[in-house]
Amino acid sequence: MQTNIKRLSIMLVALLAIGLSACSQGKQAKRTQKVLVAYFSATGTTKAVARQLAEVTGADLYEIQPQQPYTEADLDWRNKQSRSSLEMQDKKSRPAIANKVKGWEKYDIVFVGFPIWWGTCPTIVNTFMESYTFRGKTVIPFATSGGSGIKQSCENLKAAYPAITWKEGKLLNSPSKKELETWTKGL
Repeated sequence: MQTNIKRLSIMLVALLAIGLSACSQGKQAKRTQKVLVAYFSATGTTKAVARQLAEVTGADLYEIQPQQPYTEADLDWRNKQSRSSLEMQDKKSRPAIANKVKGWEKYDIVFVGFPIWWGTCPTIVNTFMESYTFRGKTVIPFATSGGSGIKQSCENLKAAYPAITWKEGKLLNSPSKKELETWTKGL
């Protein structure tokens, strides 16, 4: 009987140690997730938000830069023949990107930021999304806008890239550090 009690005690101690070890590893895995804030910014507005977001989350920062930079005339949304207008009219448009993300494979979470153009994300964001494999990554969109919401942009991205694990996106027009901290805590 005492032998059975000793065996039972040893088994309980071993199970407790395994359980504590598993809990510890779970917390450690959460702390080691690598985060990237990737963004496209035509005028600097989205860039400012992306920098704040990277600071709050401890993320690396990557700017989606067009191979051919946009001029002020290119961005004239009132001109139906401007470069941005033509790109947004052509759903297959994929403007070339000038740079690559270094160490892409190490990222677990990717925030993707952009200004909202014509109610959705600029086509260069599609170029970015199609340039990398997102398997095993969580993607969280964020946007800046002069008047449109982010809902349509998020729906379009999810429809175009259904195999990606998406989290709810957020419109971030001049957010405070506290707002960013509150939002990212819930993710």
